Amino acid sequence: MTATTARSLSKTQEQKKLQTPLMILVVVVVICLVLIGFAYRYSTSQQQSLQAQQGLLNSAKQHFQSAGIEKETITTYLPQYQILIDKGFVGEERRIEWVDELRAQHKKHKLFGVNYSISQQEKYQPSFASNIGGFVLNRSIMKLDLDMLHEGDILQLIESLSANNTAPFILRDCELTRLNNNSEQMSRQLVANLHATCELDWLTLHEPASSVGVAAP
Repeated sequence: MTATTARSLSKTQEQKKLQTPLMILVVVVVICLVLIGFAYRYSTSQQQSLQAQQGLLNSAKQHFQSAGIEKETITTYLPQYQILIDKGFVGEERRIEWVDELRAQHKKHKLFGVNYSISQQEKYQPSFASNIGGFVLNRSIMKLDLDMLHEGDILQLIESLSANNTAPFILRDCELTRLNNNSEQMSRQLVANLHATCELDWLTLHEPASSVGVAAP
């Protein structure tokens, strides 16, 4: 065997010996690359999940804070709102109570006979109440016809109705007519000298349909 042949055979044997470790190295490198790729995807997925959880946490905090503000608002204004319900301003109109109060004040002040009529309820959109949220403002027009001894009678009646914790109303129009010009008759205490024809707007506020009702009185 020549020296050249011997060197060639030795080189071939060395290559065969290195072939297995090289294959193992390639496999290890491939596995490492796969693991690195998996770890990257897992890290990205976890980061996205963490961001989503953080978003949910922030949303929950905002909702909690908002709920706290709403609760504080309800606690602050509920007593005042209940007063409006008790007065008959919020909810269904209370015509019978209006009429009873009119009769009671008329009797209390010993006025001449009074006639009244109440129109059908209608929606009311005055300029001074242009923004009332989802509430609906309604009015019912009450017409009063009243004989009086003097102008103070109608003022006394209106002030008494307003001061006696009734539903709010607006004195929209009032026309006074003199019944006689006889000075002798005008001096008598029990003779009507004037006649008043007045119109009142009785106001009621209806809650939004979607609102949670407050317990009725």
